[in-house]
Amino acid sequence: MENRDKIIALLRAFIAQRPGMDPRNYGDAASYRAESRSITQDRHDAEMLLRQVELMTSSIPEAKLREAFRAYSGRLTLTDTPKGLRLDYCTGQYFPTEYRRAVCAVLASALWEARRASMPTPTAWRVDAWHGQDRVAPYLHASREAAQQWLAANGGTTRGHVVDIVGNQTPGDWLRRTFRAQFGQRIARRYFN
Repeated sequence: MENRDKIIALLRAFIAQRPGMDPRNYGDAASYRAESRSITQDRHDAEMLLRQVELMTSSIPEAKLREAFRAYSGRLTLTDTPKGLRLDYCTGQYFPTEYRRAVCAVLASALWEARRASMPTPTAWRVDAWHGQDRVAPYLHASREAAQQWLAANGGTTRGHVVDIVGNQTPGDWLRRTFRAQFGQRIARRYFN
């Protein structure tokens, strides 16, 4: 088994472990159940992000995945031992509420770097049909006029070309918008902001 696959298997096992919540830490059953639901949601988020990283074999090689462990203040660490790879987690306040979020932060960091490396260049244009008026919108920092000049020079028309990118955007804006479309508002706001 390749080390990248071993890292993913370790992360999957780490996510799947029981949180070990102590009911005595909660004032009543309702607060315990609310915390338990939140921890379960963290598990679903981590599994979704892990699956995406697993599918991006060529974009996120082992070295990039190892670099991502600096996220979440480096509290989740990957260590090479004589017996193989090992994951360790240094608890900040309460292990059950944070260990899966640490995995999510590591995976989000890996996804961010991979997507940033493959994002379109500032000279890549797309056309947006909006409220019956056609306009050209660049991906990143180019002006609208430059996009229109490019379109005119290349004999293009704006009819029928619809995209989801409008206006001038920074690379970070483009990445956040892409992750919001892929994973939804809640995950994007929590891990890709």
